[in-house]
Amino acid sequence: MARIGLLGGTFNPPHLGHLICAQDACSQLGLDRVLLLPVHTPPHKEADADPGPEHRLAMCEAAVGADERLGVSRVEVELPGRSYTVDTLTRLHDARPEDHLTFIVGGDMARSLPQWREPEAILALAELGVAAREGVGRDDILTTLSGLPGAAERLRFFDMPRIDISSTMVRHRVAAGEPVRYLVPDAVADYIASEGLYA
Repeated sequence: MARIGLLGGTFNPPHLGHLICAQDACSQLGLDRVLLLPVHTPPHKEADADPGPEHRLAMCEAAVGADERLGVSRVEVELPGRSYTVDTLTRLHDARPEDHLTFIVGGDMARSLPQWREPEAILALAELGVAAREGVGRDDILTTLSGLPGAAERLRFFDMPRIDISSTMVRHRVAAGEPVRYLVPDAVADYIASEGLYA
């Protein structure tokens, strides 16, 4: 049995904040590995700048590099259209039922769990690893989720430093001809440059 963390997102592109989140979840929650799960179809706000799921997957693979604690899953990229967390968790659980899954989210996303598709099924399939952030307290999250059966037992909090880097910022800097090294891993910066992304 492996303890697997799952960090979903658009990763358009992946940046150091994503990797710090994955690293701290892995360390503090006692996970064996954290997998990045790039989505097939990004949210509407990022659709105009989307280079496509294969480019985003390749950038995730470049970002994790040789770090054995991290990996990348194609599970969402291989299914066209928007994905739902409950479906992704079901596919991963069915493929490796012996693994213990932890779905990693920020505090703001954790608080919105009751509005997700089949939140009770999500909590049955995986624990929720919640990154503690300013402005969204643990007690507030626990209170918001108190109506979901078993939620309190399935939430695990971890701390991470505040990293003011966003994929939107990186895309804007590339488009403006500004450097992005030290905001994204070197391999991602090289990939963006070699493929002419976001320019």
